[in-house]
Amino acid sequence: MARFSASIPVTASALLALLVLLAGCGKDPAPTAAVPALTITTTRSQAQELDRAVVVSGSVAAWQEMSLGVELTGLRIEQVLVEVGDDVRAGQPLLRLDARTLAVRARQAAAALAQAQASLTLARSESARGEQLLERRLISTSDAEQLKANLISAEAQVATAEADNDSARLNLGFATLVAPHAGIISARNVQPGAIVTAGAELLRLIRDGRLEWRAELPEKDLLRVREGTAIELTGPDGTLATGRVRAVSPALDPNTRTALVYADLTEPGQLRAGMFAQGRIVLGHDEVSVLPRESIVYRDGLPYVYVVGKAPPGADTPALGSVRQQRVTIGDQQGEFLEVVSGITSEQLIAVRGAGFLNDGDLVRLAPSPTAAARAQP
Repeated sequence: MARFSASIPVTASALLALLVLLAGCGKDPAPTAAVPALTITTTRSQAQELDRAVVVSGSVAAWQEMSLGVELTGLRIEQVLVEVGDDVRAGQPLLRLDARTLAVRARQAAAALAQAQASLTLARSESARGEQLLERRLISTSDAEQLKANLISAEAQVATAEADNDSARLNLGFATLVAPHAGIISARNVQPGAIVTAGAELLRLIRDGRLEWRAELPEKDLLRVREGTAIELTGPDGTLATGRVRAVSPALDPNTRTALVYADLTEPGQLRAGMFAQGRIVLGHDEVSVLPRESIVYRDGLPYVYVVGKAPPGADTPALGSVRQQRVTIGDQQGEFLEVVSGITSEQLIAVRGAGFLNDGDLVRLAPSPTAAARAQP
């Protein structure tokens, strides 16, 4: 059996291509360019004067609201001289009762007093004459002593008549209810013709028209408030009402661990007794480090920021960087800024816009600052 062999001719160009392919098999593949996850804006913490304040809600009430009534029973109201909201002065008549019966009793008491005084005058004269007759031994000692006893009895009757007269005049005065202090009428519970009862509330008066704001503070805030501290309240129409702390309760409620703060409203504006208003107790000013509120990100209920660092190898563009999640402690808020108590330094670059979409280690593109963008424009 014959054996045949055949040879395949190899050209020079095919051999060159084969050598290039073999040479390429020993090299690593070209690195893939890093792609930023997001374009963000950045900032650094800034020093800013922050208003220290305690924000709390409370109720507006009268400083002193007086319940007004009469001390008589069974009389009819003749006139009510005021309406709710009226400003009254001390001693101004507010209400009158039908006082005809009281006037008759007052005249009877005055007549009884005049009669007692006349009897006293006669008793004094008889007693003096009896002493003269006794000296001349024209009457007995017992008769003279009887005249003295009559004088003492007449003096007692005059004292009783004077007391009755004073009582009758006093009751007649009670028939007119007057304002014990200046103020504003806040309630009216009677109409003319009604029969009054002693001790029943007929009118209410806000003394001097003064209002106060009462708020419950927890113990941690209560220790920061002092008498004279300024407060600011927002009225129902959006206007600002001002005042100052008048008193701080010396004891806390053992159940709620809160205590009341009382503040006089020097300019109550549209606020009225019984309203509920949110207020700020202004404690002072401090210079603190702040960041825009947008740069604070909450993860599992805790505040974090994203610190921008250098980009990883392979991303040498200056506009790229990587972010690192960092826990911070925040304090008070003022407008769009939050106080940063701890966790960052003033040199660190912090992500602002877009921070809420970042994750730890993300590559980001840094948007040019407004200053740099303006400088780049021709």
